[in-house]
Amino acid sequence: MRKLKFPTAQTILFVIAGLVALLTWIVPAGKYDGLSYNADDKTFDIISSEKVVSMPATQETLDNLNINIPLEKFTSGDIYKPIGIPNTYKSLESRPQGFAAFVQSPVKGIVAASDIIFLVLIIGGLIGVMNLTGAFDAGISWLAQTLKGREYLLIILVTTLVALGGTTFGLAEETMAFFPILIPVFLAAKYDEIVGLSCIFLGSAIGTMCSTVNPFSTIIASDSAGINWTTGLNGRIIMLILCLSVCIIYILRYAKKVKNDPSKSLIYDEKKALRSNDYLKPQETSIKLTNRLRVVILIFSMSFIVMIIGVSLLKWWFVEMTATFLVGAILIGFVGKIKEYDFVEAFSKGAGSLLSVAFIIGIARGVSVIMDDGLISDTMLYHASTITEGMNKGIFTNAMLIIYGGLSFFIPSSSGMAVLTMPIISPLADTVGVGREVIVNTYLYGMGLFYLINPTGLILASLAIVKVGYDKWLKFVIPLSIILLALTMAVLTLSVYL
Repeated sequence: MRKLKFPTAQTILFVIAGLVALLTWIVPAGKYDGLSYNADDKTFDIISSEKVVSMPATQETLDNLNINIPLEKFTSGDIYKPIGIPNTYKSLESRPQGFAAFVQSPVKGIVAASDIIFLVLIIGGLIGVMNLTGAFDAGISWLAQTLKGREYLLIILVTTLVALGGTTFGLAEETMAFFPILIPVFLAAKYDEIVGLSCIFLGSAIGTMCSTVNPFSTIIASDSAGINWTTGLNGRIIMLILCLSVCIIYILRYAKKVKNDPSKSLIYDEKKALRSNDYLKPQETSIKLTNRLRVVILIFSMSFIVMIIGVSLLKWWFVEMTATFLVGAILIGFVGKIKEYDFVEAFSKGAGSLLSVAFIIGIARGVSVIMDDGLISDTMLYHASTITEGMNKGIFTNAMLIIYGGLSFFIPSSSGMAVLTMPIISPLADTVGVGREVIVNTYLYGMGLFYLINPTGLILASLAIVKVGYDKWLKFVIPLSIILLALTMAVLTLSVYL
């Protein structure tokens, strides 16, 4: 009998999109009124299903709407998306999404996610140009020799640095650029793709899960909950240290097992197919690391440094990041003395190698499009907020953790989740006698834990780059997820009783 093969990421997402489309026929439609700030005439727009009403942008308006957020959070631009207004949920006429909406969803998703898709494609082009110069091969060879016998330091260093990026400025989508660069380094160190993938992806996941000063999650969620972002900061720092330590130990144990016996790798049976990926193949190279190649590597590295500075300090987003990598590729072409025709060919080939990843991102965003068009996201939120009323505070805290994990399937954007849910759910903390920072933390931890396996997040796109099956990833990460879940529930429970 022929062995069944686990479906591809694209197929998994199409199945999910189909199931979500079916949900729009079952789940009642509904929506909260939204509040957005109009900077041009300094007014609030109250957006309902029937009309848009303008009101003065004053603290009194916010208080009358039961929105416990200082006015300056809107006027300063800290809150830049429409937020949900508490106690305004209304049932609406059902808007089921049929076959036409289903087949259009990936196209709409690609359009909606065009910013991140172009970032991925330009990064692919940059990698293609770098490969043409030979700088990668020479640099990886040098690094492998330098770390010989101390390869475990690579795991600790990469995971920690990526986690620091996640906890400070929300390093997440940007890590897509790291996979083609760093995976060959891990392979040269005699590890497998899962080790490199987990260092980058789990580092980012744990960093964003335990965000300390991340403006795209912690700060915007705290603002939307009406509290200072420093409230609960010490607890998040402790969680970051605990969860990051658990992850590094978990990866090190697996990495040591694979290094000592390659047949212990979860993807050992797929090795031959994986090695056919030119962008991830470790190569024995005799290319000397010349001064010219050192300059090429410096330009390449500076592209990422400039990106990180821009995102964290200058409020850059996808357009600026993408332009940075495009300029980096052109500069490398000049320094590497690459002919114009060869440059275009290498750039196009590199971008083409990540087209499947771009398609996955588009399909995943299409799932959100179906939910928004079917008006079921707010219905999920409404029922999630009502089932916790009157709970014991310990049970309430852990229930909110699970609820936020479930909601993140439907709303994978951290900033989107914050502005949509915090004004509605954070007041529930007052009714059970816990601080609103507990709601912020359950939002962070719930989304972070489910992010490890969330098919509507970035994991499927990340797996597509390194050509590792979703089933193999689940086999690797589920034991870790259970450990982290138990740790998180214990810390949250203690936090509301101490």
